[in-house]
Amino acid sequence: MGLLDGKVAVISGAARGQGRSHAVRLAEEGADIIAFDICADIDTVPYGLGTREDLDETVVLVEKLGRRIIASQTDVRNFDAVTKVVDDGAAELGGLDIVVANAGITSYYRSEELTPHHWQTVIDVNLTGVWNVARAAVPHLIDRGAGAMVLVSSSSAHVGLQNLNHYSAAKAGVVGLMQSMAVELGPHMIRVNTVHPTTVKTGMALNQATFDLFLPGTGLSVGSAQDEEKAADAFKGLNAMPIPWIDPVDISNAIVYLTSDLGRYVTGTQLRVDAGSAAK
Repeated sequence: MGLLDGKVAVISGAARGQGRSHAVRLAEEGADIIAFDICADIDTVPYGLGTREDLDETVVLVEKLGRRIIASQTDVRNFDAVTKVVDDGAAELGGLDIVVANAGITSYYRSEELTPHHWQTVIDVNLTGVWNVARAAVPHLIDRGAGAMVLVSSSSAHVGLQNLNHYSAAKAGVVGLMQSMAVELGPHMIRVNTVHPTTVKTGMALNQATFDLFLPGTGLSVGSAQDEEKAADAFKGLNAMPIPWIDPVDISNAIVYLTSDLGRYVTGTQLRVDAGSAAK
């Protein structure tokens, strides 16, 4: 018996990293999955994004667990396309119970360097994209008579970080969205929460642009185990606990809690999985 037996979950940004981990972890608990990802790079993002091959690998991993999965290449910024993914997936899998609005990007600019285009792209993906997924799912959850949403925010919603004011603003906006939706949807027994990771060991954090920004002049290179170990020492300074980053599954486990009956009366909550970064 799994904690999510008989449930159907939609997950954005599911090709790799956190999104893939969430898909696999929820499937381990018995959920069927509607997964989508842009599967393409974005011009303002200084690192490569997931590919169609990555999304196909997510499908393989979920199917190995004996669960059903529908996967599509869809841009979270396109409301009509997202709505079609959710509607079609719910129709094929028999409804919808869980929403994990996970897709996100970042880039690094100081306030005086940030352009309207870079600002808008992050807002469009990290805030409007979250709303697109949530809004597309709401009618299905109301029809179901219950449900759970987890909107993936960040420790940057609680802590001021340099070079990330567009990212921080979007992630803080996700909190406001969550709080309002939790109040509105509570009478339908639909729970809405945010989860707030510190640095997660994924391609968003471990890429050359991040190394060059936060460890300038060191010549550290992504892909070198020795250099990543050196970088880890620097990242430890962000957290109260002496660790550089957490693993995607740490966030996935929090999502299992928030979407299962373990958290059946938890709503309107900001769950920090941040190794104490906000407390520090």
